[in-house]
This record gives sequence, structure tokens and C-alpha cells, in this order.
Amino acid sequence: MSYTALYRNYRPLKFSDMVGQEHITRTLKNQVIADRVGHAYLFTGGRGTGKTTSAKILARVVNCLNPKDGEPCNECEICKEILDGSLTDVVEMDAASNNSVDDIRSIRDEVNFLPTKAKYRVYIIDEVHMLSAGAFNALLKTLEEPPEHVKFILATTEPQKLPMTILSRCQRFDFKRIPESDIIKRLKIICEDAKINIDEDALKTIAILSEGHMRDAISILERCSQENTENITINQVKELVGLPSVEHIKNLAEGILSNDAVKSLEAVDGILKDGKDLYNFLWEVIKYFKDILVYKATQKIELYSEEEANEIKKLADQTQKQRLLNIIYTLSDLENDIKWSSQKTIMFQTGIIKLCQTKEVTVKEVIKEVVVETPKIAKKEEIQPAKSVETSGNKGAEDVWKKVIGSLKTSGKIRLYTCLISSKINEINDLVWEVEFPNGLTDFNKRILEDVNNKNDLMKEVFKLTGKEIHLRYKDLKESSNNPNTNTSSNSINNLGIDINIIE
Repeated sequence: MSYTALYRNYRPLKFSDMVGQEHITRTLKNQVIADRVGHAYLFTGGRGTGKTTSAKILARVVNCLNPKDGEPCNECEICKEILDGSLTDVVEMDAASNNSVDDIRSIRDEVNFLPTKAKYRVYIIDEVHMLSAGAFNALLKTLEEPPEHVKFILATTEPQKLPMTILSRCQRFDFKRIPESDIIKRLKIICEDAKINIDEDALKTIAILSEGHMRDAISILERCSQENTENITINQVKELVGLPSVEHIKNLAEGILSNDAVKSLEAVDGILKDGKDLYNFLWEVIKYFKDILVYKATQKIELYSEEEANEIKKLADQTQKQRLLNIIYTLSDLENDIKWSSQKTIMFQTGIIKLCQTKEVTVKEVIKEVVVETPKIAKKEEIQPAKSVETSGNKGAEDVWKKVIGSLKTSGKIRLYTCLISSKINEINDLVWEVEFPNGLTDFNKRILEDVNNKNDLMKEVFKLTGKEIHLRYKDLKESSNNPNTNTSSNSINNLGIDINIIE
């Protein structure tokens, strides 16, 4: 006896056996009971959500000799022949491989003949969006005026590719992603019947990994059961689908958050030794930091065992949301860089080392630094932003700039305030100002000034005080003095490449 895949062996035979699509099965059953079944249906939705299963059940129930409550009996001669595929009156066609005009013309010729045995001749066309333009035109006339003994059920994952003339002639049903709770419920039934032992955490992990697709969930379960005949655990599920060890990911996260480059690189080496794909590993690391951030914001977490969840909680308590956001953004940039690099491992290791060297500066440390190094400015009274300030002349620009810096400090934007605290403003003309840094600019300050959020904050403050779209340029006076041949306009571009335009 040949082996039958688990998802085929446990395909629902009645509408009541399906889960997660009650809004569709209820309507179809009511149509059958009221004898108001349409001549053409379009089932749309993601893979493994029940489109083909519903089509087969509908094909049986409209031809069933003993239907009950809108369900096929699955026991009569017609139902059994449809189930084993021997009834020629129910035709299943895959449009991905049968998409020509001739394929549809053959259907158009057949519909003129009465069914050989059943009440209706039913055509189930899967992946119907793959039909050619000519094939759609050939199908159009038949859909518009079909014989009374013919039913069409079209299924597709991409309804947007269908011509409007086809869409308008079908009753459309949109299949949604199946909730995780329903997937778990169905998997438990299958496991009990198939004598598969599996942990609750493993079931939940499979449901999450399936992303709402029941067939994917059953396929993952089947692969796990073939690998382990005793008891399936969460770690075995993750190993089977190729997810990197959470232990490696956790160690890397700990290394980054503690600025420990050695520990971080050891975690990377562990992944390389396991033969895992570096790009997939980076994606999992980004997701791990995202999960830490989500937990910190919502106190919710999924896809982890109790022990792993506790580790995430500890990491969430040890860091700030902004630090997590910065790490996620940096790793996302690294992901893009690696995609086009021929030296992925080197790029990855270098990026991790760079992350570990970025020390998280607290507000308390910045304030302490400001008080020690610039006591006069730190002790000045807070300058409240005005509604509008006259900026004609360099003196007016200087007054506005002082207010901008004071407003940054008042609003708690300490890093940006610290970067600009010793800067001076030079009005080039009415719409262009040059921000000068007598003491020069460090790489750390440059990164802060280049940050998109900081740019926006600075733009808003300047616009709020001047009411003008002032264009800001930066000039490193220390670097200019070392290179006397550079002029004002070229410095602002060559030194930093920062170009700020105020856009409301």
C-alpha cells in the first residue's frame, strides 16, 4: 500500500470538519439547504487555508444522493466515486500546467454534454490566475451562460490577476488565515488519531511557524513525526525547520547588550560551525531583538519555551527601548549590506564588533559631562522657545540658535543638545545658515547629527522659532584649520555630507 501524505489523509470531508473558515462554510451549507447553489464560485486566499478542500466538499454535496444539513454523506455511490477520483463528472484541473486556450476549449466543448452519472458536471480549476489571456476569453462565454447541469469552482491565491470580466461572473469567497488556536485544535485531533506524541510547546510552535496555513502546519507535523517516533519537542521542531539554536542567538544578544565583542563573536562562530546560513541567522537575531522590544512594550511573548521566555524577560529588563530600536535598525542595515557583499562573514563579524563598541550613554552621564565641562552653559536659565523671532543679521541668527539649543535641552533631547552645545551659527544668507564646530566633530557626534529622528527634531525647533525653511550646513572648524584649502561651502558637504531641509 502506497504512503499517503498526512495532510491528504486528514483532509476534512465535511464543512463541519473545517476550522477557521466558518464564515464561508456556513454560507455554502445554507445555499445547499435552500437549493440556491450558484453556477460559478471563486475561492481566494493563501495556500493551505481550505480552498481546494471546500471545492471538493461542495462538488460532492451538490451531487450527493443523501445530503443532510448541507453536508455530503460521503457514503453513497456518487460520494465514494468522487472521493476516489473515478467519477468523470467532477473534473479537477491545475491551471498552472493546463493554461492554454485549447485546455479551456476542451472544457467548453464538454459542458454541452449531460453528466454521465451525477446531477451536475463540476469543474474545479485550481490556480486559475495562471490561465493565459486567450484562455480567460475562452472561459468567459461559458461562465456567462453555462448550461444548468454545470458548476464552476475557481481557486486562486492571487485574485488581483484575474480579469474583471471573470470576477464579476463569480460568487467570491475570501479564505482568511486560520487562527493559531484553531490550528492547534486540529493538530491535536490528528496527533491523537495518528498516535503522535508531541509537547504542547511544540504544537504551539508549529502553529506559529505555519503562519495561518493549515496544510503547512500538518506538513511540519508530519516531518517531525518521521524524525521522532517517541515524543516531539519544541527544539526538534525548530531544528527541523532550520531555525538557529536560540542559545546562540541569546548569547549574541547578551554580548551586544553588554558590549562584549568576544562573547558575540563566539556565538557567531557557533552558528558557522553548525553550518547555518548567515543571512537567515541575522534575520533570526533581528527578530529576537524585536521580541525583546515587544515584550518590554507589551509584556507578551510567543514561540519560546518557558525557560527561553525568562531569558528574554531578563534582557528586556537590562536595556532601554531606544537602545533596542537602534540595534534593530543597525542590524537591518547590516542585513542589506550583507545581501550584496561577497564577503558575508567578514561583513557580519565587523558589524557585530561595531555594535559592541557602541556604548549606551545614559541621560545622567550626559548631564554630568555637561556640568563638568561647560559649567557656565549648564547653569544658564532655560530659554523658552518663542513663537517668532526676527532673524535678519547674524546677531538675530545667534539669538535663535541659542534658543534652539535651550529648547533641545528643555525637551529632553540631551544627546543632540550635547552635540550642539559648543556650536556657533553663521548666517550665510536669509535661507542658509552654517553651524560651526570650533572644537571639531567626533565620529560619535556625527552619528547623532546624521540620525533621521535627530534631524527632524532640529528642523522642527528651527522652523518653530523662525517660521522659515532654513537650510542648515555643518562645518568642522578644527578640520578646516588643518586643511586651509577647503572653503566654507565645500566643508559642509565633504566633512559630513549632512543636508538638512526643513519640511513641515
